[in-house]
Amino acid sequence: MPSPTDEISRRNFVRMAAGAAAGAAALHAVPHGSYAYAVTQSDDLASLTIAEASRRIRSGAISCTELTQACLARAEAYNPKVNAFITIMHEEALAQARQLDAEARAGRFRGPLHGVPIALKDNIDTAGTRTTGGSAVFDENFPEEDAFVIERLKEAGAVIMGKAGLHEFAMGASSASTYFRPVRNPWALDRIPGGSSGGSGAAVIADVTLGALGTDTGGSVRIPAAYCGIVGLKPTYGLVSIRGIIPRTYSLDHCGPMTKTAEDCALLLAGMVGYDKYDVASVEHPKEDYVAALNQPVRELRLGIPRAPFFDFVDGEIAKSVEEAIGVLTRLTRSAREMHLPPQGQYSRSYLDGEIEVFHWEWYQRKAGSYSLSQRRTIEAVHRRLNDVATQQCSTRVVDYISAQWELQRMRKTIDDAFVDYDLVVLPTMRVMPNAINDALEREENVGDPTEPAVTSNCPPFNSFGIPAVSVPCGFSADGLPIGLMIAGPRFSEGRVLALANAYEKATDWHTRRPKLSLDMPVPPIKRKGGP
Repeated sequence: MPSPTDEISRRNFVRMAAGAAAGAAALHAVPHGSYAYAVTQSDDLASLTIAEASRRIRSGAISCTELTQACLARAEAYNPKVNAFITIMHEEALAQARQLDAEARAGRFRGPLHGVPIALKDNIDTAGTRTTGGSAVFDENFPEEDAFVIERLKEAGAVIMGKAGLHEFAMGASSASTYFRPVRNPWALDRIPGGSSGGSGAAVIADVTLGALGTDTGGSVRIPAAYCGIVGLKPTYGLVSIRGIIPRTYSLDHCGPMTKTAEDCALLLAGMVGYDKYDVASVEHPKEDYVAALNQPVRELRLGIPRAPFFDFVDGEIAKSVEEAIGVLTRLTRSAREMHLPPQGQYSRSYLDGEIEVFHWEWYQRKAGSYSLSQRRTIEAVHRRLNDVATQQCSTRVVDYISAQWELQRMRKTIDDAFVDYDLVVLPTMRVMPNAINDALEREENVGDPTEPAVTSNCPPFNSFGIPAVSVPCGFSADGLPIGLMIAGPRFSEGRVLALANAYEKATDWHTRRPKLSLDMPVPPIKRKGGP
């Protein structure tokens, strides 16, 4: 049975948009202490970091319910502007918050995430609440169980407040191609927020949630983190369970935290990790205190700068900001020298194609018309490469997939060798600035083979390596768009990666900046092929 949620789909989007102004006015008029705060009264609470909110809840200065109401109020007011959420879980979130308040009054605190509102990318299963993958294919999909990572977060006391928008089935980096209309970048509503976890990134920087979960197959946490000006971590492969998450490419899929600060990232990661014996990707790893690790000294760290090919064809403004960030990090650490990372392998197409086919072809045969044009082309191109034996055009074989898996495992076992003389590497997260939503849609709807994207991101190799990589804000373009710096390290070096990110934040103020949203700001039109 569907739970009592406010689900924003094509069927009611027009109604929501038309009522946005009236709804916003109503929010301003709602008395303090009722279901939703007035938006202006909610802003201060919703803008808190996880760490700040945790301290206030623990001290009794605010309640879990007050904080949850504040985020719900902003989500109601600004979702028609940025379209960050597909589903807002009003009643479930408030019920969780009230239960956590009762526990707090009894002196029982589950941990730093106790009462903290969190958004989830809508490819992560939630029991009784719709999980769509951003596609009409799963428009009526109500899972019976939570994903393992959600079980962990609930045990840690996090309040699940909503399901965030994404690029359809996480197969794209714009979050423009989706059944639930494009997610918008809060810094510029006509621009993409990046993807595929675009809704998660937009929700965090718009202060409608204190943190969010994303998934990352080729950069889908770090790309929107860079484009939205937040912190996004892709952990070591297998550190966070991916069971109960709609797969993109299982061999490369990761689930990671998206937050306002490195400290928040450590707090949220701590609530996510844990061995899951039913997830074939999950690995057993000793428990770590990621928050304590933030305070480890960075003075003796040796940084590697992998200029080739990661600094090739980088936008001038990005290059300038990243070089300035490297200058700051050089002063904070022992050394920063050029180095090379190993190539990510020649068989990547084999497991990309094979695992897309395994999950999607059966669904495609049943519900092809429910996929977007872009995703239909992707799935059809994959199927041709795998199955067109009659015309001798079959370019991927079973033996190729097996060889690819062997190579992937060898690379992940040996990648730490690249860090013998270096502790961490730093590089641009993205090579280009975010483009306009309409331009992204035009390309995605007209490109011949969507599985051959231009090289705009430095993120994919780190999914193949399976090592931790975080994007942190390191500057802004002349027209006010964020720029991201990526920090990566050997397997299970999350603590060290976040420690350097934290040190960089203390030396700069990029992470403190927020977009200026208003209830009366205009929303640019979306133009699709053949009409608006």
